Amino acid sequence: MPKFAANLSMMFNEVPFLDRFAAAADCGFTAVKYLFPYDHPAEVVAERLRAAGLAQALFNMPAGDWEAGERGIAALPGREADFAAALDTAIAYAKVIGTPLLHMMAGLAPASDPEAIKAYRGNLKRATERTGEAGIGLVIEPINGRDMPGYFLNDFSRAVDIVNETNAAHVKLQFDIYHRQILHGDVIMALRQMIPIISHIQIASVPERHEPLTGELDDRRIFAEIDAIGYRGYIGCEYRPAGGTHDGLSWMKKL
Repeated sequence: MPKFAANLSMMFNEVPFLDRFAAAADCGFTAVKYLFPYDHPAEVVAERLRAAGLAQALFNMPAGDWEAGERGIAALPGREADFAAALDTAIAYAKVIGTPLLHMMAGLAPASDPEAIKAYRGNLKRATERTGEAGIGLVIEPINGRDMPGYFLNDFSRAVDIVNETNAAHVKLQFDIYHRQILHGDVIMALRQMIPIISHIQIASVPERHEPLTGELDDRRIFAEIDAIGYRGYIGCEYRPAGGTHDGLSWMKKL
């Protein structure tokens, strides 16, 4: 059976962020992830993680001005200095909190724009080198345009090519089942083909992005396939509860 990590940015919103660690542990989770920890000192986040007896699965590098609509800056020409500073911040937090993976968000830019491509590749090279030196894994993730219109990295095949081009063992793919289904479908075959470069998997039902077992996909079969192909990492619960977080956790009991 897969190991699940609660996404504290989307789940347990009934309590303040720092209280969500204990809430997740109380509900049986052994690991957590979230978008960003940067509103709190790294030492405070690390202590909440330790006190709850949880493992850290992943968090994102700073992604620009989120409130203003930015969704990453790696593909934004002219923001290289901002990216370098964000990378330094992410690595500093990662070392204190103890995350094995950082996710580099690309940002909103035309996927075919030569300047955006140049900026993305240059920033990915910098991130590859710095995370490699720090002993931290780096992942990139294709995101569908319905949830995030205009996102630069919106194709799984392209993401696979980018990962392979880095020629770095610690740079891999974040495979979100929800985004894969919306972008391309063919979830199980893609998992089989891409497993050598997958470091993190995420789940949510399609099409509403609610709890697993509530959408159009056969999530039980997908979980069985994830076991069969030998994936041993965490599966991030990347869903918005349809109601209260606790009420929606019956899917875990069914499994």
